[in-house]
Amino acid sequence: MDLNLLRALDVLLQENSVTRAAERLGTSPAAASRTLARLRRTVGDPLLVRAGQRLVPTPRALELREEVGALLRRCDDVLRPGAGFDAVHLRRSFTVQAADLLLVGLAGALTERIHAEAPHVDVVFVPEAVEGGPALRQGWVDVELGVLGHLDPEIRTRQLTRTTMVGVARRDHPLFDGRIDARRFAATDHIGISRLGKRLGPIDSALAELGLRRRTAVVVPSHTSAMLLARDTDLVALCLADWLPETVSALGLRTFPLPLPLDLPPLDLGMAWHPRNANDPGHRWFRDRLAAAVLDPSDAPRGSTTRH
Repeated sequence: MDLNLLRALDVLLQENSVTRAAERLGTSPAAASRTLARLRRTVGDPLLVRAGQRLVPTPRALELREEVGALLRRCDDVLRPGAGFDAVHLRRSFTVQAADLLLVGLAGALTERIHAEAPHVDVVFVPEAVEGGPALRQGWVDVELGVLGHLDPEIRTRQLTRTTMVGVARRDHPLFDGRIDARRFAATDHIGISRLGKRLGPIDSALAELGLRRRTAVVVPSHTSAMLLARDTDLVALCLADWLPETVSALGLRTFPLPLPLDLPPLDLGMAWHPRNANDPGHRWFRDRLAAAVLDPSDAPRGSTTRH
């Protein structure tokens, strides 16, 4: 079997769609369909079968998916120019799943780090819409970044940093006219942040233990929209402590510690990836650059030349 046919098989098994596979392979759906027919004859298995309006993999296809991907990565390593891994030769895109608040804080630093060493590498950020699903296992996402949870058992993780939540409101908010205690905090109208539209969270449980209840007047899907809304209203939101201080100030916002005894447990920020990528030199290099951007976003190389 030639290498191009293996690459076509890898894409077809990732996409479970002849049309999407054709787009990635730069060919027509008809050509991709003929390739699938050839693969079926070669493997002796239908590989993808119709289930309603979509194609689903057979058990044999599921067995082949990771084996084919690993084989292609080994082939790429063998054929890569030069002895050993050199990022300057890497031509690849990496997909990162991250919350918008993390994205805003690290995308610039990460891009500068990446392009200083690997000018042909691209980064695609996707929202947390696929969180808790098979994104890492299926290869839709290279790295998941944030507060990790609901991961498949085989997934590898690395803790990066620990942070806490703080309140944020416009700089001249009446809340800052006096000491911010739990009662005054609860009496202020709040912005809830939830992709699923949830109105209650850990802060509500902590308030309930004190016999207090807050009003969540608005629920938005992202931290960015919450900060913009807090800028223009008397609503209060939550954000990460010491994250984007210049942006917070530029928006005319001000942060404040959550009043005692409302301190929430710290948040552990980390990254996760599938073990099939654990020893891939390009993937490992990218993970290291991503970790560096999270741990010290101010240390990105500015105006530097490409390093070999």
